[in-house]
Amino acid sequence: MTFISYAQNFEDIRLWRALKLFENGFYIDVGANDPTHDSVTKAFYDRGWSGINVEPMQNFHDALCQQRPRDTTLQCIASDEPGEVTFYGIPGTGLSTADPVTAQERRDLGLDVRSLTVQARTLTSICEEHASGREIHFLKIDVEGHEETVLRGMDFSRFRPWIILIETPFERDHTWEHLVTDAGYTNVCFDGLNSYFLADEHLNLKPAFDMAPC
Repeated sequence: MTFISYAQNFEDIRLWRALKLFENGFYIDVGANDPTHDSVTKAFYDRGWSGINVEPMQNFHDALCQQRPRDTTLQCIASDEPGEVTFYGIPGTGLSTADPVTAQERRDLGLDVRSLTVQARTLTSICEEHASGREIHFLKIDVEGHEETVLRGMDFSRFRPWIILIETPFERDHTWEHLVTDAGYTNVCFDGLNSYFLADEHLNLKPAFDMAPC
């Protein structure tokens, strides 16, 4: 079957190489954004997979609900504490963020940054409600500078995604990486935009990441 990649840096190809033998798999997409454009999960959904989309922006949330009826789509952000928080939306882009420093940097670039009040939930609580008893084949996090706060809200001793994919442009200071590696994950690949971590119990999947999409 022809594989059409929708992701911005062929992330879906790398993940498919590792997971193509599994039918009806399950994903969690934090910062899901558009259901098709630059989507890491679209190709998987088209192949019968389903999962959880975490997306606070109204237009993207509504599009995901309409186009992904098998998925659970939550209009919130993932954080380390539940409650209401300020979110900085940049309409029509994938650049919205919960990080005030990143938001100010984007204001300084002339982007239309709008402050919104949104609900925050921990990834642990999301998994308790929607992924209990499920194998989580991959967790994708694309949150524009909010990575550490998302990770601090996840109990990796209870919920063990096989693969964690985190957008990590090289200029960022990844002070959070120990939260993943200390939880029993190994960084197996950096593609120039994203870091890929394998759960130590699934390191047999590492060869799938040894060659770039070509």
